[in-house]
Amino acid sequence: MQTFNRVILASMCAVLIVACTGWQPGSSQADTMTPQVNAAIVKFKATDPSLERFFKDAYGYAVYPSVGKGGFWIGGAYGDGEVYEQGRLIGVTSITLVTIGPQIGGQAYSEIIFFRDKQALDTFTAGNFTFNAQVSAVAATAGAAANADYSSGVAVFTLVQGGLMAEATIGGQKFSFTPLK
Repeated sequence: MQTFNRVILASMCAVLIVACTGWQPGSSQADTMTPQVNAAIVKFKATDPSLERFFKDAYGYAVYPSVGKGGFWIGGAYGDGEVYEQGRLIGVTSITLVTIGPQIGGQAYSEIIFFRDKQALDTFTAGNFTFNAQVSAVAATAGAAANADYSSGVAVFTLVQGGLMAEATIGGQKFSFTPLK
């Protein structure tokens, strides 16, 4: 029962952080990016101009403008985003993360996943996408993307918005995708 209470507490922390960011997913009928996604992309490019090559060369990408993360021994994270194929909005997505291990705090960050080719994007949109052990996120800092490359068809970049999180955890990100109708 104690473990269940911790899971509930961690989930509530993650939801509270996400709620404080005020971001809502874009309309499923929209053909353009929401202002939140556009602002996240602008901030990523301003922080690291070398990311431009990924936007130019990637077959597609998923942008999560704000992911809220929180935890105390058991943690969680959640964020909504949009998915683009060759620059065209094709659907909305969400990211969920559950972690177990020593951790405390809360944090908000943005995340972009670039898909090198159609096969990588199709794997994501089919709901078969998971991060394997070789995939890790690169913190977007000036010049960080210059030497970054794809791993298993994806490249992941994160940009901390605020908060502080200390952790040594294990866990996995789960993604959902809903195509535009």
